[in-house]
Amino acid sequence: MHIPDNYLSPTTCAVMGAAMVPVWKKAVKKVQEEIPREKLPMLGVGAAFSFLMMMFNVPLPGGTTGHAVGGTLLAILIGPYAACLSVTVALFIQAVLFGDGGILAFGANCFNMAFILPFTGYYIYSFIKSKLNSPSGESLGILIGSYIGINVAAFLTAVEFGIQPLLFKDALGQALYCPYPLSVSIPAMMIPHILMAGVVEAVFTLAIIAYIRRVSPGTLYEGKRERPNSIMALVVLLICLTPLGLIASGTAWGEWGSDEIHQVVSQGETLGYTPHGMAEGFGFNAMMPDYTIGGLPEIIGYVLSAVAGASLLIIVFKLMGVKHA
Repeated sequence: MHIPDNYLSPTTCAVMGAAMVPVWKKAVKKVQEEIPREKLPMLGVGAAFSFLMMMFNVPLPGGTTGHAVGGTLLAILIGPYAACLSVTVALFIQAVLFGDGGILAFGANCFNMAFILPFTGYYIYSFIKSKLNSPSGESLGILIGSYIGINVAAFLTAVEFGIQPLLFKDALGQALYCPYPLSVSIPAMMIPHILMAGVVEAVFTLAIIAYIRRVSPGTLYEGKRERPNSIMALVVLLICLTPLGLIASGTAWGEWGSDEIHQVVSQGETLGYTPHGMAEGFGFNAMMPDYTIGGLPEIIGYVLSAVAGASLLIIVFKLMGVKHA
């Protein structure tokens, strides 16, 4: 679901980035009002959860791959506004350090995964929980909220992809950016997410919340007591398990490089060309592209990337907590 650079036009990227500015401003204000200084580092732990969950790639129908995001999970743990900031910082680290998601497309990725996903999932969860006031009702709310949340985000991603060839074409009528119209992008994104990625998101969310509710209920939104060591143990466990994300082969739909998109087969036909906006577009060299470290085996690079990303996120929010004081 990470949109790379040059799949969206600069105009689209600017609009999506502008749309996120008031969301970020509101989120910062709400976090300052709702979260005491001593709990602010929990946003870093939440960001680490999201970052690590996104490293667990799973095979999807059609030969592509996908992953959970953890947006609803974080919204339930620390509130939707705090979740928005946590996922935003996680996406920033992914884009800058690992090249996962575009720099210009950062606003669009945040709109889909840091805004739409956690807020949709959280309010569906809250509605179901209020109507079915029981443990099973809450579990149902978690499952449905997280499942719908990631699918709504995937749908908006598909729309952002699909409107590009309608709005931006060269003199020959070929797409300048993403070449796949809505009739291709929507089923290509939604079928795998409905059948698999949404289920993974829901199962991950329910399992992690059940664990946290048992060992550290104070980390839940409006919780009263904490056992942070138990939460950090879960972060360490996720880091150790991240190599499982390497099992899934293939590229996520819509994340092909400009050097390979001309060979992509869709609906039985090879694209056959590289859109000009992609071939001549913005370029950025990440420090550890695709979670690899030069000269090291892939598994070791993946684990070290997980350690680096999760640690950096926790440190960033820890420092924000100190500054907030």
